[in-house]
Amino acid sequence: MARLGGLTTALAGNVAARGGLELLRGRKPSLPDLLMTPGNAARVANQLARMRGAAMKAGQLLSMETADLLPPEMADILSRLRSEGHFMPPAQLKKVLAAEWGRNFLKHFKRFDIHPIAAASIGQVHRAQTKDGRDLAIKVQFPGIRNSIDSDMRNLGLVARASGMVPDAFDLDRLLAEGAAQLHEETDYQREAEALVRFAAHLDGDARFVVPRLHRDLSTRNILAMDFVSGTPIEKLAAAPQQTRDEIATALIDLALHELFNLQDMQTDPNFANYLYQQETGRVVLLDFGATQSFDAALVRRYKALFRAAISGDGTAAFAEMVGIGLLPEDMRGADRKKVLDLFGIAAAPLRQGGVLDFGTSGLLARLRRAGLVLAEEQVSIHAPPTETLLLQRKVLGCYLLAERLRARVDMDPLIARYA
Repeated sequence: MARLGGLTTALAGNVAARGGLELLRGRKPSLPDLLMTPGNAARVANQLARMRGAAMKAGQLLSMETADLLPPEMADILSRLRSEGHFMPPAQLKKVLAAEWGRNFLKHFKRFDIHPIAAASIGQVHRAQTKDGRDLAIKVQFPGIRNSIDSDMRNLGLVARASGMVPDAFDLDRLLAEGAAQLHEETDYQREAEALVRFAAHLDGDARFVVPRLHRDLSTRNILAMDFVSGTPIEKLAAAPQQTRDEIATALIDLALHELFNLQDMQTDPNFANYLYQQETGRVVLLDFGATQSFDAALVRRYKALFRAAISGDGTAAFAEMVGIGLLPEDMRGADRKKVLDLFGIAAAPLRQGGVLDFGTSGLLARLRRAGLVLAEEQVSIHAPPTETLLLQRKVLGCYLLAERLRARVDMDPLIARYA
């Protein structure tokens, strides 16, 4: 709470100082212009990176969803939250490793790189080579991160309420509690290890993807050992050939639909840092299975019916399925119902139209954002969605954002035929 309070004070002071300078220059200052500066973006990114946990996770999602609305230098600053969190100093790292592996843990390794190759909200990743020749990526959890989740979520809730970011009728407490429960699951590396093995089996034989192999002998609840797999960060492929970008986006959208409708088991964290691309093989490397969600068969049937309603443009059927899923109240006012269905219509347009969707020129996400802001401003009554629904929406949004960032062109017809 002290960090959040200090951040708020620093931003307010920066706004006041810049606003005063603008007045002295004879110009009327604009609050959005005063807030949206590279300096303020750096303050937010640095503070959230230090806080890690729930605060940094929120910052990661913010960096993804707002990247196309911000000046390039600000988007670059916030993007660092996706893989460049503050890492443990060597002495602390050694203490954590000794607690998990024993004091003589270095006897297992030919090389262990002290400086991490990535650091995010819950842990950091080191490259290592064992004496028996295995080239590994070792994910080490930050000490105390589990104990910080609940307080972080409470503090984020206080900020959300104080800022007016959510309607008064919105069930924020339940949403924060479920978000905290999800983050607690992500801190259980034994659970992630099982998901890693499970998804390797799910995608065995699919030449489009690579899932790192688990090494159980070095994995614990706080350490996850897997194959080191090289590749290019996927968000750096904006200048790659059009066909490459199209194939990547198509593969990941297809994977999301396959996870929901066939596997009923989904990796729900769309952080761009979780994907690498191997140019020599044309395969996408899938990283980080901490946020996995299994879906009940009855819920999947409702989503299949909603998918079909989107394709057919049947608003009555779509509303019934959204009520059944828990997205909307059954007694929603007629005017509010129409506004929600209009928003759904915007999202469903690519499915109804079919053919090739050019994410680089469609402007779909911008239209959805504008329509969503109107709903928020008009205080349209909606439920805080169930956890599994919120995670699914996060994955879908991540696929859209990535396809838009890559300016990909995706032929929707084969996907519709395969899953409708």
